[in-house]
Amino acid sequence: MTDFTIFWEWLAFAMRWTHVIVGIAWIGSSFYFIALDLGLRKNENLPQGVLGEEWQVHGGGFYHINKYISAPPNLPEHLIWFKWESYTTWLTGFAMLAIVYYAGADLFLIDRTVMDLPVWGGIALSTGSLAVGWVLYDLLCRSPIGKYQTGLMVVLFVILVAMGWGYLQVFSGRAAFLHMGAFTATIMSANVFFIIIPNQKKIVASLKAGEVPDPALGAQSKQRSVHNNYLTLPVLFFMLSGHYPLAYATEFSWIIAGLIFLIGVLIRHFFNTMHSTGHRPYWTWAASLLLFIGIMWLSTAPRVLTGEAPPSATAQLFMEDAHFGAVSSAVQGRCAMCHAAEPFWDGVYQAPKDVRFDNPVQIAEHAREIYIQAGRSHAMPPGNVSLMTPEERELIVVWYQSVTGDSSL
Repeated sequence: MTDFTIFWEWLAFAMRWTHVIVGIAWIGSSFYFIALDLGLRKNENLPQGVLGEEWQVHGGGFYHINKYISAPPNLPEHLIWFKWESYTTWLTGFAMLAIVYYAGADLFLIDRTVMDLPVWGGIALSTGSLAVGWVLYDLLCRSPIGKYQTGLMVVLFVILVAMGWGYLQVFSGRAAFLHMGAFTATIMSANVFFIIIPNQKKIVASLKAGEVPDPALGAQSKQRSVHNNYLTLPVLFFMLSGHYPLAYATEFSWIIAGLIFLIGVLIRHFFNTMHSTGHRPYWTWAASLLLFIGIMWLSTAPRVLTGEAPPSATAQLFMEDAHFGAVSSAVQGRCAMCHAAEPFWDGVYQAPKDVRFDNPVQIAEHAREIYIQAGRSHAMPPGNVSLMTPEERELIVVWYQSVTGDSSL
């Protein structure tokens, strides 16, 4: 059993590494072509049918790039298609979802204090939401509202925030944020698979047949490509969010998710504007910083917003070092099945990150981590599998703040 567990861990690592590699390839090519498209310049000497040109220098050489509105007079037989980067990114991402979250549903996907789902139910909700998300997005783009880019983006933003709230009602916080990334990435990859590449193939076929391509095909592909461009940065955040419980495991995580989308759009707007006009709208960075400060505040100030009462007089007693014994008992009872020299939780053969709570000294040494992971957020225990109570989490917060004198992060 131990050998299989080790194999599974290495399989997850290999798939994660592959996912990162192909994801870099997809994002890199996407960003490059958007920048290339926005940086095209016109002049009077361009060949007929050329929309614009661009000169670039790299690797000790110069590149002269022309973009044709439809195609050059003689369409070459060999065309380089940029599609496999997208497909392999989604396939490896879904494989990671299956290996980590489906196979380990009780630990990572399902939080029974949020919703007591059977494993098959959690997996069905996961896969179904990804498919429904693409269908809903595609229908919106094809609807009359799809003709108005700003209105469409506003509606899509509302849907994405609603999905973030919905995921947090059924999954663990970590799984909810991961699914926000998967939900968005599915839309992006499906855009390539169902719209952009098929439309391009139709255009090429029309040109080879001596026909005039339907301009609507190019316009539709362009719209989806722009959407992909603006969604990339939020997806990256959600894919990395598993390392930051203050983002995904606090009370207002769904609002944080919405603000992340806004920050991603603002940053992409900066670079897109710079590539297209040469101007640098630095206000986007200032706005992004303010939104990020808002995220930090949301992650650590739930009582201010919910009207919850401050700690009672009785709770204040836990701020005395003498009550560390109660904290130690809670941590050992709820966390030491994994965080021990010899873990006894099924499938865990080594203490995660080699953090152990075998004795009070080790618990004290990891006070800050316990405070963030189990006090300020609900990241630990994963999926709350050991049923840590709100009172125990409050005790951890009071204990840490009493020792440090810090009421924030």
